[in-house]
Amino acid sequence: MNTSQHTAFSGTNQPLEAYWMPFTANRQFKKNPKMLTSAMGMFYQSDDNRQILDGTAGLWCCNAGHGYHEIADAVHKQLSTLDFAPSFQLGHPIAFEFAERLKQLAPEGFDHVFFTGSGSESVDTTLKMALAYHRARGEGTRTRLIGRERGYHGVGFGGISVGGIVGNRRQFGTLLTGVDHLPHTHSLENNAFTKGQPKWGAHLADNLENIVALHGAETIAAVIVEPVAGSTGVLIPPQGYLERLRKICDTYGILLIFDEVITGFGRLGSPFATEYFGVKPDMFTTAKGLTNGVLPMGAVFVQKHIHDAFMSGPEEMIELFHGFTYSGHPVSCAAGLATLDIYERDGLLTRGAEIEDYWQTAMHSLNDAKHVIDVRNLGIIAGIEISGRDGSPGSRAYDVFTACFEAGLLIRVTGDIIALSPPLIVEHQHIDQMVETLRTILSGTA
Repeated sequence: MNTSQHTAFSGTNQPLEAYWMPFTANRQFKKNPKMLTSAMGMFYQSDDNRQILDGTAGLWCCNAGHGYHEIADAVHKQLSTLDFAPSFQLGHPIAFEFAERLKQLAPEGFDHVFFTGSGSESVDTTLKMALAYHRARGEGTRTRLIGRERGYHGVGFGGISVGGIVGNRRQFGTLLTGVDHLPHTHSLENNAFTKGQPKWGAHLADNLENIVALHGAETIAAVIVEPVAGSTGVLIPPQGYLERLRKICDTYGILLIFDEVITGFGRLGSPFATEYFGVKPDMFTTAKGLTNGVLPMGAVFVQKHIHDAFMSGPEEMIELFHGFTYSGHPVSCAAGLATLDIYERDGLLTRGAEIEDYWQTAMHSLNDAKHVIDVRNLGIIAGIEISGRDGSPGSRAYDVFTACFEAGLLIRVTGDIIALSPPLIVEHQHIDQMVETLRTILSGTA
């Protein structure tokens, strides 16, 4: 780990209007900007030279923390050697090397990796693969896609169509047709303050049977879910829920896709959620932790039977008419390989299992904090749900977010839910700081 100090670059004097910021209340932000200028280890530095404890691993992506010279050196070396090469009908060695390393890390059976530029691209890739897979097998009637309420699958048209967050959908018209949604699994009435997976809710997977009965199995291509729904406020799957989804999909020949953009690369204390839960999807998406958030990149892991269904016909024929300019970008591959080295060297892909008990106890110590109506956790993720203000949903949580930032803690809020997902290098004192800061801020929040 490089512990050298960064020289902070202040952005306070820069004009702000040109940059249309994503998922941001732009006018509000630009009246009172919150600027981060450097990062090292567990901390960001703000433009007013304060240390900000990273309670969110950036945006669920910096799983190993910040400031690794090994990644920077690998990126610099690759830029100096081969800055870009196309992946259409041409190859470059580092993409094949990275794919092989990922295959070795993945659960048995996931023999193929398709590179993308982001989690959103990974999701849309799996949806297209699912449709094309059934067509390749002579089942072209299978065109229906099933998502889940409160699901987040990126911002492509496919992802927001199968996604179930209303605010991400309502501005963009009719989206994809032929999409249904399973009910979400969150229930304060039955599962509030559960430690780990809740006992109630596995039966909700049976709603897939209702969709099959309505449309016919022969029309349904795939079901996509997040093993743990992160962006909607940390919704933990009930015990047996994912197993039941897998069984129903097997019964009716429906593909099961896990969106592991958040849960991939150690977040639950195992390399991937499919290992943690012991449930194998047909495909799963990754991004974020793939390069430790250093460069944009995604990867889809595909079981052999999916890949092999395309490998027919003349050898000179393109098997899948899909891909991106930046699929397997050499510089992103270099960052990814260096990231895997760090994960392996420091044992980070399983470290979450070592500290999960301390994390769980610390998070649930907030059960009696002011405004808190639920705390839920799995691996090194926690969702702290607080009561909303009448007529102003989300405003209390946003005030907590702002106050935490001023107090030196970065959290994430969605609606009236606080989400925590720190880098996997987190130590006990960092966890204690998060809890103490949140308790203090909540106690002083109206």
